[in-house]
Amino acid sequence: MIGLNAGDRVNRYVVIKELGEGGMQKVYLALDTILNRHVALKTPKNKSASKRFHRSAVLSSKVNHPNVAKTLDYFTVEDREFLTEEFIDGMDLDQALLNTYTSIDPYLAAKIFHNLSKALSASHHVGVIHRDLKPSNIMVVGGISATSVKITDFGISKMAGDEIDGAAKEGEASITSSQTAMGALPYMAPEIIQSQMQVSKPSDIWALGAMMFRILTGQYPFGTGYMAIPQILSGKHVDYPDFIRTNMQFGPLAKELINIIEQCLILNPAKRPTADKLVSLCGDLCYPESTRYEGIISAVRIQYGFITINQQPDVFFHYDSVYGTKPHMSDKVILSKYIGGGSWRAHPVIKAK
Repeated sequence: MIGLNAGDRVNRYVVIKELGEGGMQKVYLALDTILNRHVALKTPKNKSASKRFHRSAVLSSKVNHPNVAKTLDYFTVEDREFLTEEFIDGMDLDQALLNTYTSIDPYLAAKIFHNLSKALSASHHVGVIHRDLKPSNIMVVGGISATSVKITDFGISKMAGDEIDGAAKEGEASITSSQTAMGALPYMAPEIIQSQMQVSKPSDIWALGAMMFRILTGQYPFGTGYMAIPQILSGKHVDYPDFIRTNMQFGPLAKELINIIEQCLILNPAKRPTADKLVSLCGDLCYPESTRYEGIISAVRIQYGFITINQQPDVFFHYDSVYGTKPHMSDKVILSKYIGGGSWRAHPVIKAK
């Protein structure tokens, strides 16, 4: 299908620029000329994607929650489908966090887990199953601070499952050549791989658990690509890195998160917690919400050092506050900071990629 250009008018919407595209749809920033607000204007990339586009609009419009991108409108112009969604001034989870952090500390991970659980709870209450939870379908506002997270692309995600199902029948080459299949596989529940007809609410729970495993550890639990399939079907994921449990600054909360993740990754769908149960479990976690900054290690001693953040006073840090890989002189880091005696104190400190 022909793409849209800045200035093109589609119904009441004027295209400002292209925001990006996925395996099945293009996304544009547009102006709603009646309500004078920015919206995300989405349209399928081909006729195959068009088959599910209306379904996406119907399903997502049922869900009303702060952690779910709100569908605003659906219409056709010259047999081409469009839907508009609230414009989220942010990036997807990969772009905002996973491509920047080496691994995300338990404090921020707990916040993300809690908010995504609430989004799933709201969708499951109205009978909507996402089917394709993955970082590209999670929008993050606030960059490395992740002040808000929202699930997007309900309904249209069913196409990812269809594509994987078809690709699996054709073999590894077909799967690995499919952007949609490759992006979805690491988070796909075993019952979906076995049969598309077995998709249910617990499938979303598995996907959330697999995604949280990657967020907390920086690793895909079952690997990527075609070779992830046997690992998913066996339920045997890679080991958690030692640093998650051994540092007493992070160990207690990390262990609680691991316990919840493991419940999500139970092979038997009936034994996984519901989204409501996840909300309850995550609600019992104790985690701070704080602004994150990017800085550079500017001085290092044996057990501590200092971090420079632009033109601000240097921030003191102790290596006990480092989560994951130990940073060295001149390394880029991500941190939160708090008022301390003499200098601001950094906690946590995470080495950036």
